[in-house]
Amino acid sequence: MSELLPGLQLTAFQLTLAVVVVFAAAIVRGFSGFGFSMLAVTGLSLLRPPAEVVPMVLMLEVVASSHLLPMVWRDADWRSLRWLLAGTALATPVGVAVLASIPADSMRVVVSVFVMLAVVFLWRGFTLRQVPSARATLATGVVAGLLNGSAAIAGPPAILFYFSSPAGVTVSRASLITYFLGTDLIAVALAAAYGLVNGTILQRAGILLFPLVLGVSVGHRRFVRTNPESFRRLVLVLLMALSLAGFLRAMHG
Repeated sequence: MSELLPGLQLTAFQLTLAVVVVFAAAIVRGFSGFGFSMLAVTGLSLLRPPAEVVPMVLMLEVVASSHLLPMVWRDADWRSLRWLLAGTALATPVGVAVLASIPADSMRVVVSVFVMLAVVFLWRGFTLRQVPSARATLATGVVAGLLNGSAAIAGPPAILFYFSSPAGVTVSRASLITYFLGTDLIAVALAAAYGLVNGTILQRAGILLFPLVLGVSVGHRRFVRTNPESFRRLVLVLLMALSLAGFLRAMHG
């Protein structure tokens, strides 16, 4: 099948599939506050190499978070976010250094197993009795940064941190949306610095903006209509599915 546009380097069929993948992943992102990157990268990597997919997905993530931020700004726990982002920023370069000695797939297996076990505990009703201290929050950010630099998976520690805290689902979701905006901005800057963002990537991202924004809006409206306990269960199911996907991805290289 011939290319749709020389600048895009995609066929009409590939572009249609990309729109469907981004729309579906955006619904999940708008609803839960996370999950877009894992779903979009997994789906789009079937069409194009990961080196082309990841920078584009990161840019779309920034747009998704920016679109949601005005709706959740007042609900975010800014105190914890400051410490969490600080720890992530400090430890990410260390994680990059770790990547040189420990294979990323090995890290993904360890993290996936850890997340699966944590989900089991959370499903059985485990929650923290009080909001974690600044030191504990910073430590969580450091763990997220190490994983972000070594295996590009900063999400699980932050997700487990918020959904095991007594903050409530609305605050947890809002905080995660804000947290991922910060980490994605850092990641996009690094990708651009390494020359991974070019005209073709920008054109593809631009075309996929409409299904992204539409999907995020649909997902957010679904969240507003969902009661907190049902939302928490759905988040745990999604987290388990994403950890399983990460495990399978690592096992198959």
